[in-house]
Amino acid sequence: MLVTEVSRFGGPEVLTPRRVPDPVAGPGQVVVETAAADVLFVDTMIRSGRAGDFFEITPPYRPGNGVAGHVIAAGMGVDPSWQGRAVVAHTGQAGGSGGYAEQAVVAESDLIAVPRGLGLAEAAALLHDGSTAFGLIGRVAIRPFDWVLVTAAGGGLGVLLVQLAEALGGRVIAAARGQAKLDLARDAGARVVLDYSVPDWAGQVRALTKGHGADVVFDGAGGGLGRAAFEVTARGGQYSAHGMSDGFTRIDPQEAARREITVYYVPRYEPAAFRQHAATALATAAAGRLRPVIGQTFPLDRAAQAHAAIEARATLAKTLLLPG
Repeated sequence: MLVTEVSRFGGPEVLTPRRVPDPVAGPGQVVVETAAADVLFVDTMIRSGRAGDFFEITPPYRPGNGVAGHVIAAGMGVDPSWQGRAVVAHTGQAGGSGGYAEQAVVAESDLIAVPRGLGLAEAAALLHDGSTAFGLIGRVAIRPFDWVLVTAAGGGLGVLLVQLAEALGGRVIAAARGQAKLDLARDAGARVVLDYSVPDWAGQVRALTKGHGADVVFDGAGGGLGRAAFEVTARGGQYSAHGMSDGFTRIDPQEAARREITVYYVPRYEPAAFRQHAATALATAAAGRLRPVIGQTFPLDRAAQAHAAIEARATLAKTLLLPG
């Protein structure tokens, strides 16, 4: 089968396609024939060597940790009803668990059935972003007419947060860079879109809310953009710092306390909670109440191009690898 491996830390060029023997399912495992593999921004960070403080992965390794496809083989002790079923699954530790492959070995306990009416590519797009979106939405309280600021709103996660926040009655201000991402956020239901490449974009948030600020902030950008988003969080509001494309945003706890702002950082879910959130996302999408957006796909042997596009901020919404 074809896989993509990282031979050493470095630029996208270190992603190398190669042929290896087909995998064999061990006890409690299945083999999934991959129809779509998830690509995350964190994959590019790990590949470059910039994520060593968070992930203990060293080359050589096979990147990717999420696939959708059909079960083609099962090991000892696996429920035989999984054979042939459409599934989506987390393949293990973030960044280095072999998801960039034509076939992936997955623990039976990590399998999530794809509901009828939902495509495998859409299921792959929802595995991590959908789980994260429902986890983030579930830990904040969005009231009708709250102002909700979503940064990185043109990304795979951001476009889901826009839809979910609007469905809860929030008035979403979507911030992103470039007209294509702004148009996508508007199509997802955002009331207002702001380009944060424009100076004083955060000042526009204050103006739109008549000085009140955003009641809830979902910061998917991080860095200076995340700090600017915190500055326009309303007194007594809620601020979720889960983005890292420009580095994590760390908020002074004394400043947050002075402004009575509740700050949340990147959630770490137990496997059961991750699967529950992902299954909820899949079911919601199958029912037509959530729409994942796949902006671009790349063949498996061109994973390097996918990483380069993500790092160049040239992608829209979700990026997937398609074997075959």
